[in-house]
Amino acid sequence: MTVDAAATVGGVAGWAVSLMERLGGIGAGAVIAAENVFPPLPSEIILPLAGLSAARGEMPLWEAIVGTTVGSVVGAIVLYLVGAHLGRDRVHRLAQRLPFFSDDDLTKSEAWFRRHGSWAVLFGRMIPVVRSLVSVPAGIYCMPFVRFLALTTAGSAAWNSLLVVAGYQLGDNWETVSTWTSRYQYAVLAVAAALIAGWLVQKRRSRTG
Repeated sequence: MTVDAAATVGGVAGWAVSLMERLGGIGAGAVIAAENVFPPLPSEIILPLAGLSAARGEMPLWEAIVGTTVGSVVGAIVLYLVGAHLGRDRVHRLAQRLPFFSDDDLTKSEAWFRRHGSWAVLFGRMIPVVRSLVSVPAGIYCMPFVRFLALTTAGSAAWNSLLVVAGYQLGDNWETVSTWTSRYQYAVLAVAAALIAGWLVQKRRSRTG
């Protein structure tokens, strides 16, 4: 990857770019694994940049897709194990203390999981914020690990492939992907918030009725 591309993004994303430049698919996988555990890392930038790297011949396209998908699954497994071993109360106390996590986001992800179960894990991999945190309630509520692994792999492969291929096709115009995902993020979060609010209202009514 050229110096210009790395300099354009800068910051954490610039570090990710330099890692992918040195290590190829392994570097891309390591960055995406970290993004799952530390949500502030911008996967909507990293994934298209992995595609750009493939377009410039620095690694094969399949390597970018496989590497980022494996990284997503590894990061998700870490959070699944955190939920399974710590339990709900300790996870929420931990989320309140960590600077990179929001207890409110974790609560939303938990409500999403309880509402939609397996679908939440599959499609949650394609929803901002929920994408990283949905693995935690899957562990807390002891979703069978093989099912969790299969759903996480499928959802991650679909989402990562979309953004990596988009970056590959757009080349130096990769930033268009980030613009698109930002709009998608706001739309999805609005719909998810409405669904969760409706579910909470329905649950409260059933308790008082």
